[in-house]
Amino acid sequence: MDIHSLYQLFLPHFRSRRFRRFFELMAPRSETVLLDVGGYPWVWAGRGFPGCVIQSNLAFPEGIRTGFPKDVLVVADGLKLPFADQSVDIGFSNSVIEHLHSLENQRLFAAEIRRVARTLWVQTPARWFWIEPHLMTPFIHFFPKTMQRRMLRYFSVWGLVKKPSPQEVEAFLSEVRLLTLDDMQALFPDCQIHKERVLGLTKSFIAIRRDKPQSSRTIG
Repeated sequence: MDIHSLYQLFLPHFRSRRFRRFFELMAPRSETVLLDVGGYPWVWAGRGFPGCVIQSNLAFPEGIRTGFPKDVLVVADGLKLPFADQSVDIGFSNSVIEHLHSLENQRLFAAEIRRVARTLWVQTPARWFWIEPHLMTPFIHFFPKTMQRRMLRYFSVWGLVKKPSPQEVEAFLSEVRLLTLDDMQALFPDCQIHKERVLGLTKSFIAIRRDKPQSSRTIG
């Protein structure tokens, strides 16, 4: 069993709930054009999205197909999207922005998706939730990186399942930067910041803009 098999034990429940909320709040129609930055076709399989999904990523697996006649794959960098201002109806991203190495890259990503889309839905795991979602391990992300470097290989679910090399551990530590509520409010000042909760605790944030830009505020 690999780490992705373990993810599938619980991810479908959270994603199904999240997509139900997405469809309720964003109300896409047949003419809606959605840009999924960092996504893959299987994310939308069986979701019943009525319009066109443009999926933008740095690369796609060889031979991949959308499976939907109106959908499009675009190889592009999320920090510099090849789309005109306000040219898509919905800018969408799910668990991507935390993988952008640094606050500066996260700022560029947020600015680009806000620029090209009229409405927004950007989700990311919450920094202070007690389980680190990529490692599937409690509290490990609260330690300094010097300690995480020693712990990841032998004291995380990811480490025990994947048995990563020291280089892979280093790559993970340099890649992932989880965000706080303050981060999300600063990155998406014209959005409402919704909180996804598990047992009363905030598991992730979703920056949502459904109409014209407005001041950022938090929705529980």
